[in-house]
Amino acid sequence: MYSKMLSLRFPEKTVNEPIAVNLVKKFDLSFNILKATIYPRKEGFMVLELSGHKTNFQRGVRYLKSIGIKVESIGNDIRRDEDRCYQCGACTAVCVTGALHIKRPEMEVVFDKDKCSACELCVVACPARAMEVKFNRSLLY
Repeated sequence: MYSKMLSLRFPEKTVNEPIAVNLVKKFDLSFNILKATIYPRKEGFMVLELSGHKTNFQRGVRYLKSIGIKVESIGNDIRRDEDRCYQCGACTAVCVTGALHIKRPEMEVVFDKDKCSACELCVVACPARAMEVKFNRSLLY
């Protein structure tokens, strides 16, 4: 099974389309919506984990792009400022996906973008403000 965290940016013309249903029925994919802001007649934004056979996953992503949805790996929106991070580990206590964890015995905080769900709990927990989530907020209003 192949699984990846994606951010989807919907143009207003596709907001009312049954996109999630089509991913399940046409491409045999499953999904877990982690964050969504979708309003009628406005652009929308969604973060989801999409899972299934790799070929079906690729076909599903092609389908999304073909109807005008911008699809990006969630790792493109998350970053850690290595210069600001002083390896305190506070972020690891709140990271539910294990994207932030402590490498032992070095006691180094490691960030794995591929595991990140963009929940933003680490942003709040980090005293150094080293974690940043940069979604295109203009799409949310």
